[in-house]
Amino acid sequence: MDRSLVHEELERVRRDFHRLVETADPEDLRRLSNGTRWSNRELLFHMLLGYLIMRALLGLVRLFDRLPRGVSRGYARLLNAGTKPFDAVNFLGSYAAGHTVSPDRMVVMFDHVIAKLHRRLDAESEADLSRGMHYPTRWDPFFNDYMTLADVYRFPTQHFDFHRGQLTLDDPAG
Repeated sequence: MDRSLVHEELERVRRDFHRLVETADPEDLRRLSNGTRWSNRELLFHMLLGYLIMRALLGLVRLFDRLPRGVSRGYARLLNAGTKPFDAVNFLGSYAAGHTVSPDRMVVMFDHVIAKLHRRLDAESEADLSRGMHYPTRWDPFFNDYMTLADVYRFPTQHFDFHRGQLTLDDPAG
């Protein structure tokens, strides 16, 4: 894993998130995104959420890597079976937080989580980065059946970039 590439990606999305929020006016933030049921503001929170869940994802990899591989495979199957409730919670959580967390607070949260991920990545050993587990592939198009910790560090930026293309902040016509 090229850590410098991951650090660069984290900084790129941090700068982009700042620009998106700082240049958007209230009307821009209320406008519907393209291809989701969220407004731009709600989708921005969802993009932030991809980084906020990293702590849990990193912990899950550390836990399941120490167990027989079949355990994480079974866990991933169980989670895949719960995709509909997950989708509902995922939508409603970003919808609610998008209305309650101010855009300025989202920027602060984004900076905070990116700083933590930089520090955490620097502290990982090569052995840590090679740990892995099975993931629920129906939950997110960027989840692979089996992902290492190195893969998990790349996930939120893939998620961010995908949703970045759905924002209508740069296109007033929506």
